[in-house]
Amino acid sequence: MKQQFSDFQPAGFLSRLGSLFIDTLSVIILECLAAAIAIALIKIAEFTGLLSFVSYQSLNDLMAHHPVISPLLTGYLAIIWIGFFVYCWTESRQTPGMKALHLAIKNRDGTAITVTQAFIRLFTSCFGLSNLVIPFDPQKRGFQDIWAQTQVYKVK
Repeated sequence: MKQQFSDFQPAGFLSRLGSLFIDTLSVIILECLAAAIAIALIKIAEFTGLLSFVSYQSLNDLMAHHPVISPLLTGYLAIIWIGFFVYCWTESRQTPGMKALHLAIKNRDGTAITVTQAFIRLFTSCFGLSNLVIPFDPQKRGFQDIWAQTQVYKVK
């Protein structure tokens, strides 16, 4: 028998904190892979003569201080980080951490959240600190859920 939406219980603080921990590790791994790709592309550009390290002491110095590469790399890594959460929340309703702890994000009527809600949620989450509101909210919502009008539920 299919579960009714009213059967879902709001996720508590500890399960959401565990999910945040797993998702943080997932994002770190994803960012490391993305940075490795960027480094490989920079090395290829240097090898082919499109880029020169002459005025920089090291690859790290180039990546941190080059007037074009530094902002491009920062933007690229930000897009990866933002895209991870927006995609997971809107497409599958779960990040890897949420899936591991049997949580899902939905609108209060049970529908999937929109991209706009995902952006609101991400930018009001304060890197997870907004979850500190959960123990004080009767509906167990974080600050990001209140602003985005979403809810994280326990699912089976």
